[in-house]
Amino acid sequence: MNIVLVVFDSLRRDCMGCYGPPPWWEVKTPHFDALAEESLVMTRMYPESLPTLPTRRALYTGQRVYPFFNGDFHLKGDFVGAPGWGPIQEDRDTVAELLRDSGYRTGLVADVYHMFKPSKNFTRGFNQWMFLRGQETDPYRSGPAPTQEQIDHWLPKELQNPGKVRFIRQCLMNMHDRIREEDYFNARVLIEASRWLEQNRDAEKFLLVVESFDPHEPWFVPEHYRRMYDDSDGPEQVVSGYANTDRLSPELVRRTQANYAGLVTMCDRWFGHLYETMQNLGMLENTALIFTTDHGHSIGDQNYMGKRGYPSVPEVYDVPLMIRHPGGVGAGKRSDMLVQHTDVAAQILEFAGVEPRQPLHGKAFWNAAVGDGEPIRDHVTVGWGSAMTVIDQNWWLNCKVNGKGVFLRDLNAEKPFESNVADDHPEVIKHLYDKGVEDAGGDFPEFVLKLAEGQADAPGCSDLAARE
Repeated sequence: MNIVLVVFDSLRRDCMGCYGPPPWWEVKTPHFDALAEESLVMTRMYPESLPTLPTRRALYTGQRVYPFFNGDFHLKGDFVGAPGWGPIQEDRDTVAELLRDSGYRTGLVADVYHMFKPSKNFTRGFNQWMFLRGQETDPYRSGPAPTQEQIDHWLPKELQNPGKVRFIRQCLMNMHDRIREEDYFNARVLIEASRWLEQNRDAEKFLLVVESFDPHEPWFVPEHYRRMYDDSDGPEQVVSGYANTDRLSPELVRRTQANYAGLVTMCDRWFGHLYETMQNLGMLENTALIFTTDHGHSIGDQNYMGKRGYPSVPEVYDVPLMIRHPGGVGAGKRSDMLVQHTDVAAQILEFAGVEPRQPLHGKAFWNAAVGDGEPIRDHVTVGWGSAMTVIDQNWWLNCKVNGKGVFLRDLNAEKPFESNVADDHPEVIKHLYDKGVEDAGGDFPEFVLKLAEGQADAPGCSDLAARE
């Protein structure tokens, strides 16, 4: 069986029609929705660790990254993005290596520039890999420098500071001369992925991993996509302040949501190109197509713009996962089984008939999900920085790894995230926290504990301490 894994970065699950809608309006995603009708759709899929690079370490290996032992990276040529923000360990096999060694031809097409920074090794195991340059602050171009007028158009005065101005200046240099829709990043990634499929039709079996950094910020998108959701004129807004939205007018919040929604619709359009290429090449009959993302993004939800691990929220942590089986198995079925990115890695190995050489945290779930079998796990633990989130069928616990600053959400409530019920359920907090500690191997690295001690408790948290 051939396998194509498509990963969009920062794609909110509720911004796909088959999962949505988000709080502001319905987002048009006809190709994603059509894939859902042909796929097993997982409704309770979560990351194993976050953000970008820790997620991909888990996805590419099937092994835990949380609680970030040996994860205090300070590498030349990169910033410290979060605990675990580094390369895949040398002693861990990647899915691509295992499949390549078992006779698969393996390919990677990506514009996620963090994967290609100095000292990173996410290309391991791929017979061919392609890095499409220019996202964010990738030093792709050194000129021409944008004018102050251009900077002011894309970055509102109320958000401007030296760091944000440097960011938007590099972004504008990187996208200079971009004229056609095909010049935009997600289009380029999906066009090149389609070309890889055309060029590798002679492979007996293949794995293709397609990594689109869109719809991650900055949310530059052709104007006609934005006008689908906001037809007004005026200044643009394409970045996150990673803070509350008090400094943004309602018009700028709406414009941000429109640019994000437009970029999601554009990703959908070019995903359709990849799907139609597979269809035209006759590959839908012999290829498993797996679709997911790393995380979502808050865009004005609860008056916040950005993403974070504490407090954790569904618009960031709820992840889409759809699997289209070439035999039509599971088409249109939905499963609420708890799964994580490590389980996707294990499932790819099972589809390929390849045994891992090392024990995996991930577990293959396909047969249980399509056959209404027993769940593969009764909870998931998600690590991000100094915080853990533990989720089971009924509860959502979020706190710092030292047990302080506790939030507990009752998932059976009508609006679970509008109230913190921690004070009413100390026994639930203790039970879930103990699960998170167990998943960490019983303890945490000293540098993560220091981060937790130095991080302020979030407003609205409980005074209860989960750790005794």
